[in-house]
Amino acid sequence: QVQLVESGGGLVQPGGSLTLSCAASGTIFSINAMGWFRQAPGKQRELVAVILSDGNTNYANSVKGRFTISRDNAKNTVYLQMNSLEPEDTAVYYCNAAIRPRFTGGFNDYWGQGTQVTVSS
Repeated sequence: QVQLVESGGGLVQPGGSLTLSCAASGTIFSINAMGWFRQAPGKQRELVAVILSDGNTNYANSVKGRFTISRDNAKNTVYLQMNSLEPEDTAVYYCNAAIRPRFTGGFNDYWGQGTQVTVSS
């Protein structure tokens, strides 16, 4: 069993910061890309940021310069540091990772349970 468990969501004022964490656990052979998506009410889930196994990153235009994605491969954990938060950032944030479990031949796509981020004064 492979699972992604998120933490770090909450309520923050505009201009504030939050850091989300997502830890993968289970019988993991390797992890390729890891990323964060978000979904606001009535909206389609959208990519926020992705970090590849080589450390290369990509960000949605709406968060460039404000959010930073990073990973700690020793901990099988991906982080999303969110600064200068805006009300428009309010959404459920989902961790995502491409993981190859042990004793299998390929990668699978895994999702965290989602964590609510609310930016409001």
